[in-house]
Amino acid sequence: MSNDPLHGITLERMLTELVDEYGWDDLAFRIRINCFKNDPSIKSSLKFLRRTDWARNKVEILYKQFLGLKDPERRI
Repeated sequence: MSNDPLHGITLERMLTELVDEYGWDDLAFRIRINCFKNDPSIKSSLKFLRRTDWARNKVEILYKQFLGLKDPERRI
């Protein structure tokens, strides 16, 4: 069994839930990534996040905070 609390949760699910909760504008404020600011879409954001480790890491940290999980890397 994995100790990773995100095990089995897809990046698409994380992003969709964050957008549903915060909306694109607030998400762009919380995580300063251009794909969340300029004509955002799930598809284009996923493409960027899958290629960019630092950005995906920020989304994962915010998602853990959204779920109420403690994360040692609280910096976003």
